[in-house]
Amino acid sequence: MSRSDWEVVIGLEVHAQLNTASKIFSGASTAFGAAPNVQACAVDIALPGVLPVLNRGAVERAIRFGLAIGANVASKSVFARKNYFYPDLPKGYQISQFELPVVQGGEITIRVGEGDKAYEKTVQLTRAHLEEDAGKSLHEDFHGMSGIDLNRAGTPLLEIVSEPDMRSSAEAVAYARALHALVRWIDICDGNMQEGSFRCDANVSVRRPGGPLGTRREIKNLNSFRFLQQAIDFEVQWQIDTIEDGGRIQQATVLFDPDTGETRMMRSKEDAHDYRYFPDPDLLPLVISPEWKARVASEMPELPGAMKARFMEQWGLSAYDATTLTASKEVAAFYQATVDAAGVAQAKPCANWVMGDLAARLNKAELDASASPVSPAQLAGLVARITDGTISNNIGKKVFEALWNGEGGTDANAADAIIEAQGLRQTNDAGAIEAMIDEVLAANQKSVEEFRAGKDKAFNALVGQVMRASKGKANPAQVNELLKRKLEG
Repeated sequence: MSRSDWEVVIGLEVHAQLNTASKIFSGASTAFGAAPNVQACAVDIALPGVLPVLNRGAVERAIRFGLAIGANVASKSVFARKNYFYPDLPKGYQISQFELPVVQGGEITIRVGEGDKAYEKTVQLTRAHLEEDAGKSLHEDFHGMSGIDLNRAGTPLLEIVSEPDMRSSAEAVAYARALHALVRWIDICDGNMQEGSFRCDANVSVRRPGGPLGTRREIKNLNSFRFLQQAIDFEVQWQIDTIEDGGRIQQATVLFDPDTGETRMMRSKEDAHDYRYFPDPDLLPLVISPEWKARVASEMPELPGAMKARFMEQWGLSAYDATTLTASKEVAAFYQATVDAAGVAQAKPCANWVMGDLAARLNKAELDASASPVSPAQLAGLVARITDGTISNNIGKKVFEALWNGEGGTDANAADAIIEAQGLRQTNDAGAIEAMIDEVLAANQKSVEEFRAGKDKAFNALVGQVMRASKGKANPAQVNELLKRKLEG
């Protein structure tokens, strides 16, 4: 049977580390990279007599997320103890939320694929709840034993649970990317996947199209979008092959090995914990007043969806351009500032430069837009000189490279300074251009004959020769017009 005989069903659970300075129930630091166990206080390791105190900043970040996804932010939610043993869980339980989470419902719209095959889809969310992180077991630096680092114990997490709405690894990655961009956009999580600030668990099953849900297996702790896609693709094929070979899928927790590209079972359903949730007796129910929600809402930035709609409706951008430009907070802010400097009439040329040359240079240098050596005002100045015909688009690329390398100074007129210093001003003198065209035609009679015989490529070749003769400074529109007039005259 082919893979098209099966439907893939995927839901994601994402742990986003909230970017508070202190932990969720103590005043200990959450800074990354400290020496082991220097940031675990008495509350974090549950010494006798200590009491947890809820971090108000963590709650505000949860409210912000709930508002951003259009969810119900619960007026009353409850913290519960999730009981299980693990060496890096010093209390013997984790404080989480179970029956009454702080965020309920909501949705995120994703864009999957590119070009004509791209489509949008809305993924429903089940819930998002506050909880504390566990510590970390270290195996690499020890022989025959493991080390325990409790610095991370008590770090605030928002666990974000989706409905099983995704039907391919591409959709799952698009959802994870959209969620990653959103938590960074609203400034609740730094999104650093290498440091564990944004971790994904994927629940994967397969079924016959339209049939009952299959048995799921959960892939734990995926910390890159590439690993997420690879793990799901392998798991889907493994489940299909197992069923078609007469086997049965057993509910299990599995890990993905990036070196082999395979998943392996960590524990089966029979090994699953009975967490024995019960309300934490040391914490009162969390009550969020309408006034608190209203204040948080008033401090929210413009969200990606609203900004995308504004770019399309007010600035005339395509859905693709608007989606690309709002994919990250830094790119959106850079583009907005560029248009503010250049004027709304230049919104499309500015978009082309931000998505084209600037994006390519940023990717190559592994920088985000906020660290660009070319400022929005400088890019706006460059766009203005192309628009008014001072330079051509090709010369504009040379000016952009000079700007990137720090030439022309740091102010908004840097492009003008480079154009003058390097003598890049475009030639609009019709007489001078005609003289160059005459020389090119005289030297390329074969191309002239080919054009007159109906070969359009010959015309492009002649245009190229004229532009070379002018060292790229001739106005391309004038070159095309004058050359065509001479050839057809």
